[in-house]
Amino acid sequence: MRKIIHIDMDAFFAAVEQRDNPELRGRPVVVGGDPGGRGVVATCSYEAREFGIHSAMSAARAYRLCPQAIFVRPRFEVYCAVSRQLRQIFLDCTELIEPLSLDEAYLDVTENKLNNSSATRIAQIIRQRIFNETGLTASAGVSYNKFLAKVASDVNKPNGLTLVRPEQAAEFIAALPVRRFHGVGRVTEQKMKRLGILTGADLLEHSFEDLHRQFGSSGQYYYQIARGIDERPVVPNRIRKSIGKESTLVEDLADPAQMLTILGRQAEQIALLLKQGETAAHCLTLKVRYADFQTLTRGRTLAAPFCQATVILGIAEELLAKTDAGQQSVRLLGLSVSQFDQEIPVIDPLQLELPFP
Repeated sequence: MRKIIHIDMDAFFAAVEQRDNPELRGRPVVVGGDPGGRGVVATCSYEAREFGIHSAMSAARAYRLCPQAIFVRPRFEVYCAVSRQLRQIFLDCTELIEPLSLDEAYLDVTENKLNNSSATRIAQIIRQRIFNETGLTASAGVSYNKFLAKVASDVNKPNGLTLVRPEQAAEFIAALPVRRFHGVGRVTEQKMKRLGILTGADLLEHSFEDLHRQFGSSGQYYYQIARGIDERPVVPNRIRKSIGKESTLVEDLADPAQMLTILGRQAEQIALLLKQGETAAHCLTLKVRYADFQTLTRGRTLAAPFCQATVILGIAEELLAKTDAGQQSVRLLGLSVSQFDQEIPVIDPLQLELPFP
């Protein structure tokens, strides 16, 4: 039986800002875009969450909910530096680390460098070191699989630790609202509610055949987690299938030249990531969202690999010409590359795409 820890930093970006600027402590802080434009909330402090603000919300709505909130632009270079500190703390305990983002990771401590048989004690050590070395707090979930560890880490946030033992799992899952199940999004939650599935106990009453009929291939996952079954291992070396950057524009653009300027910056960022990964790509995809929210993609695959920003931008310009951009105003632009010459393992949080560029 595995011993899994899920570490999740508390309001990470906002906590870093409050740490570095004492004037922000105890105040509603929103890290993200401009509330006067189309900015999005990356994260917010717990003081801001009391007003109903949450990540992925528009910054404009966040401002309406809390006009006294302090809006701060993200400082990703600082967050990345802290993430490196976190990774070193994790590595001092185990090599089996699966980062999910800059501030979140699974750790398999079944066998560990501390020679400690208690996963709970290891989680306590990690959380204390994080606070001592970064001045930040983290919450942790401890259990025998990834699903339970992740859900458990959210139970006593912020700055909490929750252990779910094997003999406690059935009761713990039965009481969980389905919205707390990792992998159940808003649409699935609504469908489950229509079927009378509100909690883990309700989910447990449905057969495999019924769940497969209602939810397709995901039905097997729901059937298993309702019974506390999750055989997924902690995978320290995942393989990236694509690298991408996209930008939601402050104002709708109708000038193709301005669009190419934005795509040029994205091409430079992607070229840098390809260089860091020591690889090249064969496929480029352009994403365009018009002012009316219609979204389309255009792609091109080349026999010869490419990695230079100038080449990426040249292909992007050709793809942009195959859209109605210019005839229609654009509110979002994005580029991504795939089909790499050499696999890029995701072994460091810094290689994961930032959710709010």
